[in-house]
Amino acid sequence: MTRKFKQGFWLIMMRLSILVSVLFLLVFLFLIFSKGSSVLSLSFLLEAPKAGMTKGGIFPAIIGTLYLTGLTILFSFPIGVLAAIYLTEYAREGILVNTIRTAINTLAGVPSIVFGLFGLAVFVNMLHFGVSVLSGALTLAILVLPTIINASEEAIKSVPNSFREAAYALGATKRQSIMKVVIPAALPNILTSAIISIGRAAGETAPILFTAATFYTRKFPTSIFDEVMALPYHIYALMTEGTSPQTQMPIAYGSAVVLLLLVLSIDLVAIIIRYRMRRAKTW
Repeated sequence: MTRKFKQGFWLIMMRLSILVSVLFLLVFLFLIFSKGSSVLSLSFLLEAPKAGMTKGGIFPAIIGTLYLTGLTILFSFPIGVLAAIYLTEYAREGILVNTIRTAINTLAGVPSIVFGLFGLAVFVNMLHFGVSVLSGALTLAILVLPTIINASEEAIKSVPNSFREAAYALGATKRQSIMKVVIPAALPNILTSAIISIGRAAGETAPILFTAATFYTRKFPTSIFDEVMALPYHIYALMTEGTSPQTQMPIAYGSAVVLLLLVLSIDLVAIIIRYRMRRAKTW
């Protein structure tokens, strides 16, 4: 009786935890959408800010966010996957590998504002990239790199050893086994790391505060050395530095809605690709 009671009690607690989590998510989405939906329109998405950012739209900020996110994944994803391959397939367990893993986990816990200061010191000042898309993307790439490495490492570890042994039995080298058997089998799960990284890179404010974002511009970036508007910093600027709170707060909430929808759309595309890859493997 006691065992059944304990099992039922913890089952109820787990269900309540899920219910509370879903409830908080719904409340969060309701508040953001209810405060920001009033400004949403086609002109809001396709126009530049006007009248001291009290009118107009957020199109330059959308373009800037896409630039930063795309370059971040371009820089961080190959490096993260290659690092994960080395740690799982080539490195021998020992002091060096343990130190590398500790460093990666430590890097994952560093506050994002510290990454922003690092990017300012190294990419903006030392390497003279200036406040630009390149400086912001490199800073964000370092920020999301631990997530990609850890997720990719777990994905590669999840591939059964029998896959590797079968490749070796057919005469494949270690490199061929990894590139033609292990990575294709782990790729759907590796894409999960990219999905998580996209969401974080698109929503970070502190790393681009000193490295890439500008308060206001009507121009689109023509090179990776241009500064850009970005949705996270645009929201921050409207809420903290605006001179007309009554008109700028709805724009800030509307920008937050667009940022959420943008991240969800990118994630949805990645999820569909991952799902199709998994279905293709089952056939």
